[in-house]
Amino acid sequence: MNNPKITIWSKSFILLTLSVLFMAISFYFLIPTLPLYISQVLHADNSTVGFVIAMFTISALIIRPFGGYFLDRMGRKIIFIISFVFMAIFFNLYLVASTVVLMAAFRFIHGLAWGVTSTSGATLAVDILPCEKRGEGLGIYGLSMPIAMSIGPLLGFYILHVSNYNILFISGFVLCLIGLILTLFIKYPHYEKPKKTRGLGFHSLIEVKSLPLSINVLFTSLPYGGLVSFVALYAAEAGVQNAGLFFLIFAGGIAISRIFAGKIFDKFGPKNLFLSGIVLLIIGLPILALFKNPYGFFISAAILGIGNGIIFPVSQAMINNMVLINRRGVANSTLFLAFDLGIGSGMILTGFLADKISLSNTFLLSSAICILGLIYALFFVFKHYEKNKINI
Repeated sequence: MNNPKITIWSKSFILLTLSVLFMAISFYFLIPTLPLYISQVLHADNSTVGFVIAMFTISALIIRPFGGYFLDRMGRKIIFIISFVFMAIFFNLYLVASTVVLMAAFRFIHGLAWGVTSTSGATLAVDILPCEKRGEGLGIYGLSMPIAMSIGPLLGFYILHVSNYNILFISGFVLCLIGLILTLFIKYPHYEKPKKTRGLGFHSLIEVKSLPLSINVLFTSLPYGGLVSFVALYAAEAGVQNAGLFFLIFAGGIAISRIFAGKIFDKFGPKNLFLSGIVLLIIGLPILALFKNPYGFFISAAILGIGNGIIFPVSQAMINNMVLINRRGVANSTLFLAFDLGIGSGMILTGFLADKISLSNTFLLSSAICILGLIYALFFVFKHYEKNKINI
């Protein structure tokens, strides 16, 4: 039962959320603009664009389990700050990415830093928040991404309009640096580290209790990867102006859902909330595919934003309700690993399928994948959750 005197608004939580917000804005500078750079400046086709963009996610996927392992054993503070330093510095690599091969290599390196930083931030948020307000707090923390998603692409397009790609990359570095400075003022919670240190085996890198829900997140993040990477190109093909507005509406849908979803989670539990998020994806993707006009684009953006805004923070709260504090790093890295695998695979598959069957048909196929995720959740995920829930 919620105690009204318990609050999520500590100084450390606010600083953590703001630091991640600045990092996320710099990240979203590149989500819609980098595919255009690779396509128009480096003269790559859609398949190559998808592959290069996916390098970032693939490297994040590779590093996630190790990041979670060291978070639980070396401590949150040192891992978070060091990875944040590299996240900022690596923006400067793009200044010399004059070929597709170099760009792919630099995206891979940058993704390593992102993989550890984002996992660290999510784990810290759980550590800082009171368990009675975990759903609400993670929803608010998660607002950093939709806010960044709405601001980042618009700023990115604006910077390109008034200057060039070099200024875009430098601006990303500066914003990330501001976030890094904020991390220095966070009060990092203390916790008891594992007394027995396991080697780097499967169980030390992957939290088994997280796997069923993480697999479900993989299903829903496949369409997400293709969506955020190719919607700007899809809009250009369909003759829809201002692709940046799609991201703004999409992010607005995520933000609205996260404000309310966390409170609903804390009061009523996750099942109906989580399933409704998947249903919204199943509805929104065909609208995007079939109605190639501004109304179809922007209505689907709102529906897909709300659906995606529900799924991930609810998943994160559920996973952290099943593990002890000294396994949170690994549990969160397992969830992010599935998310990255889905996004990276979605980017590559969307690029490949777009050249074969068109982007609109690819989005229709993505809706079918979400239906599989819905069936899996109904018959397995929630039984597993109720069996393993501990609420610590």
